Amino acid sequence: MKALLPALFAGGLFAGLAGCSSADAPALEPIPGSITYGGQPRTKLSKSPVGSAVYNQFYNGTGQRVEETYILQPDRSLKLVRREIGPDFPD
Repeated sequence: MKALLPALFAGGLFAGLAGCSSADAPALEPIPGSITYGGQPRTKLSKSPVGSAVYNQFYNGTGQRVEETYILQPDRSLKLVRREIGPDFPD
């Protein structure tokens, strides 16, 4: 019975996490300053491996620092997966 409990716990944990999906979350839309604002970049990242992370940092119209993370897709397009907006200088 003791050997069975860890397996059941791991299986339950996996089943619970399988229900969590980023497909449920709304896609982030590009904003002015984003790499993909106005469409995908004209130049493709041909030497970077698929799945690579690309980081972008800029300031929005109100002076807040914006940090974005993109993932390179198999078709060489960039998918915006994370955006954090915060003050220029944290307290």
